[in-house]
Amino acid sequence: MFSIEHEFDATIVTLVDEGEQPLQEDVIVSTFEECVTVEQYDPRTDRVNKITLSITQMEDLAAAISLPEGVYVRDEEE
Repeated sequence: MFSIEHEFDATIVTLVDEGEQPLQEDVIVSTFEECVTVEQYDPRTDRVNKITLSITQMEDLAAAISLPEGVYVRDEEE
């Protein structure tokens, strides 16, 4: 399950793990004009882990999800 919310300066997607045990904590993806952040609470450390990706890195990740193993360079016109 996931939800999508449009805020003033970001689009926020929350991914909820509904699969088999053990379930993972929710993942929150926030898309801003200049970057994308991915956050997930870690109950072992009682902290939220956060990474920041450039828009280009996020586009590369989205393209890579459905590709086979290998090294790729995206065409800038895509």
